[in-house]
Amino acid sequence: MKKFIIVIIGLLVSVATSAQVTYTKADSLTICRLLKEAPRKATTLWFARQFHGIPYVAHTLEVNDSEQLVVNTRQLDCTTLVETVTALTICVQQEKRRWEDYLKTLRTLRYRQGVMDGYTSRLHYFTDWIDDKQLMGIVSEIQGPNPPFTALQKVKVGYMSHHPQSYKALKANEALVPIIKRQEQQLTGKTYRYIPKQTIKNTQLLRQTIKDGDIIAITCNKKGLDIAHLGFAVWQKDGLHLLNASSIHHKVVTEPMTIRQYLQKHSTFTGVRIIRIKE
Repeated sequence: MKKFIIVIIGLLVSVATSAQVTYTKADSLTICRLLKEAPRKATTLWFARQFHGIPYVAHTLEVNDSEQLVVNTRQLDCTTLVETVTALTICVQQEKRRWEDYLKTLRTLRYRQGVMDGYTSRLHYFTDWIDDKQLMGIVSEIQGPNPPFTALQKVKVGYMSHHPQSYKALKANEALVPIIKRQEQQLTGKTYRYIPKQTIKNTQLLRQTIKDGDIIAITCNKKGLDIAHLGFAVWQKDGLHLLNASSIHHKVVTEPMTIRQYLQKHSTFTGVRIIRIKE
């Protein structure tokens, strides 16, 4: 009888734990397959290229009424591509190749100090993500040399608190808006060095500064935002390209045009910040 009770309790705990994660069987199979097939020294680009062709879909994390860890490998936006690939890379670096290892790593990346505690614990602004993951020793932001890091971004965010109707959780619960606003105020005024888009060229200096697989965060001057888009650095013969979940191509692609050309086509894009996963 005692063993039976222990088994039942164990099942209840398992259900309670799994209830905090949203995924399909296809998602878990994909993650487990990639962790199994990945070379021992698999890079971010190795993992990122496995997602070439996956459809671009926005707002894939906004599917539940309460905050849950969402795993979706069938549909990606620029942020979830970066988080998914980074989590896989870290798992292999640490020789952790189980589904549970991946969930723990993804949670660590997506939430402040790795603790999921409701919607406002998720790192919504990428500057906040960078700062938090640096504090945790997971990534480092490259801030030199100067040149090419000749420009200074002074962060001024407020888009979410000014547009709560655009976010499912904020629209449903107005009490969350002041919390988001306080987080925005804590970020506003911080400064970071970046490479302005006019100076991004196919030079030896830039090739030495930006490495294949670095996370590229595109800075912008759009009111209330800090980062407009994310992807991974890919060097080709003609220069630097961006592997990204593209709303233009509607899928994950390595952008055919160079990132210099790509940035020039967007008037609100000002340059790039560079983030590197620590080994």
